[in-house]
Amino acid sequence: MTSRSGKYLKFIIYLIVVILINAAGMTLFYRLDLTKHGAYSISKASREVVSTLSEPLTINVFFTRNLPAPYNNTERYLHDLLEEYALHANRYFNYRFYDVSSEETGISAEADENQKLANNYGIYPVQIQILEQDELKFKKAYMGLVMIHGDTIEKIPTITSTEGLEYKLTTAIQKLNNKISALLALSGKIDIKLFLSSSLKTVAPYMGLKTLPDLPEKIREIVETLNEKNYGKLRYVSLDPSADETIRAEAQSYNIMSLKWPAAGNGKIKAGSGSIGLVMQYRDKVVDMPLMNVVRIPLLGDQYSLTDPESLEEMINENLETLIDINENIGYLADHDTLKLWGPPPMGGMANQSPEALSTFRSTLTQNYSIKDVQLKDDAIPEGLKCLIIAQPTEPFSEYELYRLDQMLMRGTNLAIFTDAFKETAPPQQQFGYGGPPSYAPLNTGLEKLLQHYGVNIKTSYVLDENCYKQRVPEQFGGGERTIYFAPLIKNRFINDEPDFMANIKGLITMKNSPLELDEERVSELGINAAALFSSSERSWEMTGRIDLNPITIRPPVSDENMKSRPLAYLLEGEFPSYFAGKPMPEKPAETDTGKKTDQDEVASKAPEQPAPEMDLAQVEKTGGFIGKSRPGKILLIGSSEILKDNMLDEEGKSPNAVFVMNAIDALNGRDDIAKMRGKVQQFNPLGETGAFAKTFVKSFNIVGLPVLVVLFGVFVWLRRLSRRKHIQMMYEKLS
Repeated sequence: MTSRSGKYLKFIIYLIVVILINAAGMTLFYRLDLTKHGAYSISKASREVVSTLSEPLTINVFFTRNLPAPYNNTERYLHDLLEEYALHANRYFNYRFYDVSSEETGISAEADENQKLANNYGIYPVQIQILEQDELKFKKAYMGLVMIHGDTIEKIPTITSTEGLEYKLTTAIQKLNNKISALLALSGKIDIKLFLSSSLKTVAPYMGLKTLPDLPEKIREIVETLNEKNYGKLRYVSLDPSADETIRAEAQSYNIMSLKWPAAGNGKIKAGSGSIGLVMQYRDKVVDMPLMNVVRIPLLGDQYSLTDPESLEEMINENLETLIDINENIGYLADHDTLKLWGPPPMGGMANQSPEALSTFRSTLTQNYSIKDVQLKDDAIPEGLKCLIIAQPTEPFSEYELYRLDQMLMRGTNLAIFTDAFKETAPPQQQFGYGGPPSYAPLNTGLEKLLQHYGVNIKTSYVLDENCYKQRVPEQFGGGERTIYFAPLIKNRFINDEPDFMANIKGLITMKNSPLELDEERVSELGINAAALFSSSERSWEMTGRIDLNPITIRPPVSDENMKSRPLAYLLEGEFPSYFAGKPMPEKPAETDTGKKTDQDEVASKAPEQPAPEMDLAQVEKTGGFIGKSRPGKILLIGSSEILKDNMLDEEGKSPNAVFVMNAIDALNGRDDIAKMRGKVQQFNPLGETGAFAKTFVKSFNIVGLPVLVVLFGVFVWLRRLSRRKHIQMMYEKLS
């Protein structure tokens, strides 16, 4: 009786333990993702976005229930994804699935109201194909969601696939979690410090800076205006480095422009020095803004001017976004005859699209960035840019323009350079048909010497590869396929997957790509980390001299002597020394176009009357405006701009080329987590290459090897049974 009671007690205890484990499992959510790149877990960027919400965010999902495959899997994935968002989110995150399903017997009143609500948000049903009872049918289904953040609404009207869904959600939430939310979350003030030496006021009239004494009050007014729009998060202070040694040392630590002048005017102007500049600081983040512009103009010498108030207000506002990490601006070099990012739409659709068009790249880029045109010839360059894109410059850079580009890099602006070794010129169209083949002239814009200073060189040649794109020939021209040797296919083993943004790039295609040379001694001397991102195959060679890219006439070399893999893209990282260190500041070139005023004319017409005694501005010594070594920065260099063009990118941004380009730009713009998240969902995953011997072995093994293994296994079983029978027989013989 006691034994039976003990069994019952054990059973009850076991039952209680099982119930408690199940109860804990229902409340404690945990998932283990064993995929290589965490395809079924949200990324760090997603967790940070939802965990830092400062205002309520509601996601309303309108998804028809009980859809056939693969749409039912999309709904299940969306459920799991939002559940994991909620797991890592704060109290401001909410989501809800609305019933919008129509049954065969009709639609319920609740579902009808939900459909009307979806339509009000701009979510409408889409037509999908389903297979029922061996019949192909069409059905209308709701598959969309809307995100509401304050008075702002963002929608994803159609979700037909799980691919890239996390990326779409996270980037949309980032747009909603905007500048206002970031400002409300600030724990302190953003300091705006004006460093202006009182000693400068005595020499300002002789430098053409009569409005310098009014500068502190003008900046105060600008800050007060901006404070009304930014919840009073700005704090302004004016500091005089001439009055306090501590303030002078602080100004020097910020690299504020300093001026030093000799005595002049028979003692009326005493020798002295002074500093001028504006600094914005939030915690350990600092942005310095020059308030004085210095331009060296031939014949007239150095000319000084102050930043105008309108530009100053824009500069403060843009740098404010940089300080609180919501700046999504990106620069694009718009002069030097670079590829036109903006242009008229094509006539007649994609068939007549210009081969130079960047509409796909532009539309993809503008989904997450605000593009700021940069013209090195102009005085004003947008402030706070984390990345500048340079695509196929063909006009030469002056020393002054290279200086401005160099100083942008020194101030922390990363460079994405897609440049070509040749300028392609199309032949003039003849009266009957087209002219001859295009001509290719070597390019030397001056950008090359800047890159050589950092240890990388673009060779004046094109890479041709036997592993390349095969173009299908129309039937009317004979059919078959044509080998395009100048469009290498970059396979997985020639792609460097060590950088995070390259982790899931399995294949690429380039065109008209020039090889890059790395000066390893120079790179090592500068302490720069240089990583080849992708290379051509070992069956590639170079075309030099006279360039002829007619696919019909190109033939691989007879000898394998020059066949080898060649790097096509490099990423340089480190603290870059300025190309202009130890050199005088270049002069700004004068405008020489007919009918236009030159810089000298413009300055002469606006130059104020100089009161006596005159001051020799050439004797004013300047320090602090020039930066000799950069902050930690990056340079992406690809020896071709073709990868940005419409024929190389897809509109949806899912191709390996599109993922690579956007991942690289994200990484240069400080959005590494977003780059990793986009790469995580990249589905192009080709099998590894198999040699001829391996193929023959696998085929032979399947035909002959498997039957032989079956026969050998049968013989093994027969021998084992025979041995067992003899063993039993011997046992009985011993007993008898």
